[in-house]
Amino acid sequence: MAAPPDLDPSSSIFSHKNSRLPDDTVFYAIFPDSSLTSTSTSTTAASLHSLHLQILQTLTPFTSDYIWQHEPFTLSPSAAPKPSCLCSPHLPHLHGKLRVGDNLDDEWFTVFLLFHISSTFPDLSIRVWDSDGEFLLIEAAFHLPRWLNPQTSSNRVFIRRAQVHIVPRHRLRNPNLTEALNFIAAFGEESVAAEPVQAAVKNRISEYPEKARRNMHVVRVRVPPAVAQVLSQEPCLVALAVEGFYDRDIDTMKYAAKMERFLSRGREEELVCISVKMSRAMYAQLVQQTFQAPKCYPMPNRSDSAYVEAELGMKIACGLEMMYQHRRKEGLEGKGSTWEAFRESLERSGYFEGLLPGSKEYQRLMQNAEEYYRSSASFSRASEMMSAPVRRIDEILALPYSVDDFKRVDVPPSDDDSWLYNGEDELNSELLERQKEMELYDLKHKKKQKSKEQDNVGPSSSSNTDEFNPGDIAKTMQAFVEKVSSYKGAEVPENRNLKEVDLDVDRFFKDVESIMKSHGGEEATSDDDIEEGSSSDLDFDDSEDEIDSAELSEDIENGEDTFMHSYADALNEELKSTTLEKSFVRANEQAPSANEQAPKKDEGTSNATEDMEEDFTPVDVDVNLVKSLLDSFSSQQGLPGPASNLLGLMGLQLPQDDKKGK
Repeated sequence: MAAPPDLDPSSSIFSHKNSRLPDDTVFYAIFPDSSLTSTSTSTTAASLHSLHLQILQTLTPFTSDYIWQHEPFTLSPSAAPKPSCLCSPHLPHLHGKLRVGDNLDDEWFTVFLLFHISSTFPDLSIRVWDSDGEFLLIEAAFHLPRWLNPQTSSNRVFIRRAQVHIVPRHRLRNPNLTEALNFIAAFGEESVAAEPVQAAVKNRISEYPEKARRNMHVVRVRVPPAVAQVLSQEPCLVALAVEGFYDRDIDTMKYAAKMERFLSRGREEELVCISVKMSRAMYAQLVQQTFQAPKCYPMPNRSDSAYVEAELGMKIACGLEMMYQHRRKEGLEGKGSTWEAFRESLERSGYFEGLLPGSKEYQRLMQNAEEYYRSSASFSRASEMMSAPVRRIDEILALPYSVDDFKRVDVPPSDDDSWLYNGEDELNSELLERQKEMELYDLKHKKKQKSKEQDNVGPSSSSNTDEFNPGDIAKTMQAFVEKVSSYKGAEVPENRNLKEVDLDVDRFFKDVESIMKSHGGEEATSDDDIEEGSSSDLDFDDSEDEIDSAELSEDIENGEDTFMHSYADALNEELKSTTLEKSFVRANEQAPSANEQAPKKDEGTSNATEDMEEDFTPVDVDVNLVKSLLDSFSSQQGLPGPASNLLGLMGLQLPQDDKKGK
């Protein structure tokens, strides 16, 4: 049996021409295994449309009474190759999209429906994503393998047989969609995600479909009869009314000021009481916004017991008016999924293959198309209302109705809305749950890091740290300095179990060069200060030009020695004005402890004499080296730093100071 062509009112959203995906929108695509192996286009299309109808019938019990925030859950077949299709340009599949807006429950209810589809039809592989990417992976972020990230997750994440599947990297390095689908169909047991990933995703949908019913809120409102007539016939249009009210601007508010369509008699119009079902998000959007009623609207006094119902109904009526007039005047009305629009799409796609109208084959194809349309029309009714609301509203209001029609109806009381004001406990519980998840992740990560550090410890540091000898630092450093290196550069001890460091040499020298240039600029601005602090033997100003040619020749011959002596003298002169020299430990002198205070500067001439003698006292290089490294290591407070890294290169590991902070 030939299958009718695709009727996809949202097909433009799946085109590559849309360079940027719409915000707050979830996309999904269903790929049957038969589409991977079948070579007959007509057979594949027929089976795809049959699957389409079966899925719609399966979902009807869950979606028939549900009010979606912006647009309902839909599925459209894509049997013929479409190069511009975002889901797949050549594989036959079913796809759809759903704008969720501020109501994330719609997104996770959609995920629940897709999981239900995958459990009912086991030979399907389903993709689902939104404008943020693979949001299923985001939900299970703390449990994913380290190699999986937004750059490597393309064509890897699917739903199959009510489980999350992730194509492993060691099996397919960079899979395309066809390769990934074939792998999951043939080796599904290898692609099943780990249990923590499954639990994280299924925890979000475990309360559905019951949570979807709890998400509905029924409220009594007082509205004009025209609004009551429209909402009684098409309850799903309340979503567009709330959207029109919540997203209003200056231009659309002009329509609400007149209320030409839904308040023909102005303030003389009598309000009627009806019951409206909406999502909790819609109810919150209406209640939490302050809105002044138009002058033409018949609002009761604030002291009236029906004022709250009338105020909520006024917001719905104004939103419906703004949406209706804006769509009608801006030409935003869609064609809907009417039979006429469907038949026109058949003719444009060449479905009738040039057959003459009235011929036997033409009638057979037309009968197949009518059967498919009737079967899918009941499910797509809500979608038709949302895509062509102006036409449907005109049809409803063209029928006779009166105020008495609604006075005889018994309206139930409104649902309790305490959830709107007492959501702090629920929010805190969600935050605590996320906090526990983060703490478990951090604990697991720290254990892995500790184990990794233990594995990377060298042989020289594997000995008992209680027997650590500070003298080993000086000996190891001296041996390292005295060792003659090859053309490859400095060589560190080979008895270390450390990973190689990947150093970008070009980047390193560029950074050093930029620092030297910056330092040179600072030196140029402080020449005068240097000149004042310099001795007569070190004079770098223009007076050097007075040196005669003989002295210049002699300096050139001994240029290297002269430069080194001059450089050392310059350093000494610079250091004389600082306290750095007092920080060195000299020979036959013990390093001051942390509790000892440094001597004061003004202690008489005896201290001055001692300072002069200290200039000629040699510095104990080994003691200063050990002291500086230990001070630097202590300041790291157990974290990675220059001292531990340098000693690690030498094959040494210092023990942690357990007494620190006690």
